[in-house]
Amino acid sequence: MAAPSDDVATKISTQAAENHIARFYKALDGARNTIASYYSEPGAMPDGKPLPAIVYNGNIVPDAASFQSMFEQQMPATHHEVQSCDCQVINPVYIASDSTGTSTSPGKAMTILVIVSGFVKIGELKDAAMRGFSETFVLIPNARSLTVKGNPRHIKDFLIQSQNFRLVV
Repeated sequence: MAAPSDDVATKISTQAAENHIARFYKALDGARNTIASYYSEPGAMPDGKPLPAIVYNGNIVPDAASFQSMFEQQMPATHHEVQSCDCQVINPVYIASDSTGTSTSPGKAMTILVIVSGFVKIGELKDAAMRGFSETFVLIPNARSLTVKGNPRHIKDFLIQSQNFRLVV
């Protein structure tokens, strides 16, 4: 599979980042039972560290199910307001290990770095103070979206492989 042109890669990565941000923060704020679906399948890096790699405010979260559980059972209500987003293609020709087909859309199989900053209210929304946050994601293509014809809306094109959230002091 050939790498897309820089212009095409920029358009695809920007759209993927914007879609991810809009959906993911909406899930954190209201559809918490869907959070785990935003993450890649469990795996490991070459050094044995687990994937997806999730760090929330300096605390390592072992997996997507634990992250979802943390939000469902321990986190008070939240409201995220994204102020800025930047993205960069890390690998323009990512091949998923479990992919059995190729994308019909050139450039869809890329790895993307997404950097987000904004404000979050944690707690009862009317009483909570806004706190700054910074979050970094590495998004990888969802192998299912590369092989399913027509790509139904419920299948996400990209999934989180790495996430690092930090409240800003």
